[in-house]
Amino acid sequence: MTTDHRLYSQQPPASSPATPPLIARPKRLLTQNSELKRLGIWNWSIPALAARLPNGRTIRTCPSAGVCAQVCYARAGRYNIPTVRARHLANLRYVLEDPTGWEHAMLAELATARFDDRWVRIHDAGDFFSPAYLAAWLRIITARPHVNFYAYTKEIALFRRLVEPDAPGNFRWVYSYGGTQDPNLDPDTDRVADVFPTEEAIEDAGWHSQTASDLLAVTGPAPVGIPANNIARFRHRQGNRTFGQWQAQTQRPRCGKQATNRHHPRRVHTANHPQLTPREPTAGRCTQQTDPTQPQSGESPIGACRYTTPAQQTAAANRTGPAEANP
Repeated sequence: MTTDHRLYSQQPPASSPATPPLIARPKRLLTQNSELKRLGIWNWSIPALAARLPNGRTIRTCPSAGVCAQVCYARAGRYNIPTVRARHLANLRYVLEDPTGWEHAMLAELATARFDDRWVRIHDAGDFFSPAYLAAWLRIITARPHVNFYAYTKEIALFRRLVEPDAPGNFRWVYSYGGTQDPNLDPDTDRVADVFPTEEAIEDAGWHSQTASDLLAVTGPAPVGIPANNIARFRHRQGNRTFGQWQAQTQRPRCGKQATNRHHPRRVHTANHPQLTPREPTAGRCTQQTDPTQPQSGESPIGACRYTTPAQQTAAANRTGPAEANP
């Protein structure tokens, strides 16, 4: 049994007396934004891209963000309202400063009747930023089989390692283009989503829009097309390209054809499950050479590890010599 599997399958440690938190923890962890509320979907949010903590430390909450960071809807509009920003930061601090308390609180909230047979979107802002954080979510999902969970993610290597080998039956996900790990995606076998400039562009590419319901991203036909948000400066920046095409342009000198040839096939998948065929874990590893489940330098284990893509590993090897074997 690997370290990662132990991390996923172990029960959360029992709560123990500790120093009271310096800030009040959120009384309710799951909310409903205006778009998801009409669909009866609940959501969990943390700050998008990165957040500065009161101690001055910055944590990347979207480690594999690429061009999406330049047009991130979760860093504009209502997400910039001070109360919204404060709530998302409080959620992140809860995860980092008291991961056991947060996990127990989430389990308790999800045990209430309002979530029976409902859907919860994990992250309408943010992503699975460390192995320990993803493992905690997998324990929560497994412990609440009466609730359905779904997520968009760019943390492909992490999902290959921790989720794909033994995914909970009540968890669906879609890999979204626009991140640094795009070259690891294969639209023929992965359930993928891309942001297009218009609905017409989605139709012309032979992809399937999720405009009618966000759940179509994980329950409808694939590949999934998402129309760009109607934010003028973002639309101008994106132009007529998709996030995947845009990201491929930025990575082409480094990744060559690998970043472009596997993108935007016209063949269509209609399988309901987001992962279409089993596959072996893809290369990608934690660059921290200590145990990623253990805190380092006073950090919470949930924020203690950073993943690199195969291209980044190759670049590092060229600078420093042969890379160590994957842990």
